[in-house]
Amino acid sequence: MKPLSTIPATSGWRRTIRLLNSILRPLAFMEERTQKYGDFYQVTFKNAPPTVMTSNPRAIEEILTASEDTFEVGRGNQGLKFLVGDHSLLLLDGKTHQNRRRLLMPSFHGEALQKCSSQIVETTQEITANWRINQPFKVRRVMQEITLRVILKAIFGQDSGERYTRLRELLTNLLEIFNIPLTAIFIFFPSLQKDLGRLSPWGRFLAWKKEIKTLIYEEIQERRERLSSGQEQATDILSLLLLAKDEDGLPLTDEELHDELITLLFAGHETTASALSWLFYWVHSLPEVQDKLRFELNSIGDLSDYKTINKLPYLDAVISETLRIYPIAATTFARILTKPKRIMGYDFAPKTWFMMSVYSLHHREDLYPNPKQFQPERFLQKTYSLYEYLPFGGGNRRCLGSALALLEMKLVTATILQQFQLELTSKKPMFPVRRGLTIAPPAYFSIKVKGLNN
Repeated sequence: MKPLSTIPATSGWRRTIRLLNSILRPLAFMEERTQKYGDFYQVTFKNAPPTVMTSNPRAIEEILTASEDTFEVGRGNQGLKFLVGDHSLLLLDGKTHQNRRRLLMPSFHGEALQKCSSQIVETTQEITANWRINQPFKVRRVMQEITLRVILKAIFGQDSGERYTRLRELLTNLLEIFNIPLTAIFIFFPSLQKDLGRLSPWGRFLAWKKEIKTLIYEEIQERRERLSSGQEQATDILSLLLLAKDEDGLPLTDEELHDELITLLFAGHETTASALSWLFYWVHSLPEVQDKLRFELNSIGDLSDYKTINKLPYLDAVISETLRIYPIAATTFARILTKPKRIMGYDFAPKTWFMMSVYSLHHREDLYPNPKQFQPERFLQKTYSLYEYLPFGGGNRRCLGSALALLEMKLVTATILQQFQLELTSKKPMFPVRRGLTIAPPAYFSIKVKGLNN
């Protein structure tokens, strides 16, 4: 067997340039790496274990089907601590991770989805009610408002009132700090994370994060009192978590509750807003796609039953292709080997890091011919395996809210397209930019109302 392709260790300014390159032009950086080193290669570092990067479906299958004790994932997510705290599901492993995931799972499936369906439609209608002919709007801003209000309602049971209005404002502000690639550098260079007051981006981030924490703690305390007095029933995520017990039979602490809620707030709206923005770009860039989608949507009336919207094959294909061509998370977080393991015929030692390049996987010519073209039909003609298509990650770390995200994309799209005719304000091609840890459409992307359907 030939030696594994290896990118040698660098130090000093060369290492900094390599990191900056991956931050400022992440997709081009991944494409160049894959073209040069193939779909399974390792990056070496001085005085540290190597990192293996893969976009090979066989390797991905071997990684995702390994026993749960083969990898640590929580430790690979430690870079998220600055945002989600120490006790987030994303940072947990083993039985603690399993139990916490089990607590949260019911809130994103079955009856919970049916309840969310009407909320998504109502929220979308409320936010778009004042749209007027020839009125342009920033697509991401609208999608973010919809998805944020939906996740607030799912978590807290409501999204209105002084506290929730302030929460919406603060959460939006917090994420806007990382809206451009340059400010995303704060995430990857911890030495820059210094509180220089509200005039500095990091200072504002810390101040807003502190205020969010105070608001969430106040809500936890008030909700606990109402539940214990019988004034409230457990119908939302916060109430269910307050009544839940961990693996030792103990309730979650306020800090654990806060960290789970903040994780859900960010993961539950930021990524979906980006995906929806891309969907509206592609649908309105390609008339044939829009015509087919509108024809299918005209076949349904009431959107309140989520099972109905889930039976529309072309809508499903459009969403799948949206998540394929520019996956919001271009790579998975690292999985760290806990014991020796053979993958792709190569032997790896404990502490080796493994990452999957979702973007490179989704752009494999052998799986997706003409991968840079938006072609929803590919998902009508072929069913892709769990190791060939990874928009929500995989294995025991697959995104907990994937079903809600897909439902939200379908209902928001259907609700808006059934009521409005839209068009892009610019015909120029749009390319992705880094937004914090994700890949997103540029903030300037706008659409205007061309006409009404009723």
